[in-house]
Amino acid sequence: QVQLVESGGGLVQAGGSLRLSCAASGSIYSINNMGWYRQVPGKQRESVALITNVGNTNDADAVKGRFTISRDNAKKTVSLQMNSLKPEDTAVYYCNAEVRTTLQKWAVSDYWGQGTQVTVSS
Repeated sequence: QVQLVESGGGLVQAGGSLRLSCAASGSIYSINNMGWYRQVPGKQRESVALITNVGNTNDADAVKGRFTISRDNAKKTVSLQMNSLKPEDTAVYYCNAEVRTTLQKWAVSDYWGQGTQVTVSS
């Protein structure tokens, strides 16, 4: 089994900062792409920021210049530094990881964390 556990969510005023972290554990051979997604009630989950196993990143336009995704391959973690937060950033943030679970190259599956609430007040 593979588990992803997010932490760092909370309530913050507009203009403030939060840092989200996600730790992967379990039957992991290696981790390919990782990312952060967010979802509000009644809407589809959307991509926030993605990062490859070699550190290439892609940020959503809505967060570009404000959020920074990073990863530590040795610790099997991915983080999201969120600065200049806006009320529209309020959502449940989910960690995602594309995990290779065995030596076999084809043994790759997506895993999701339980989500952490981020609330930005005005």
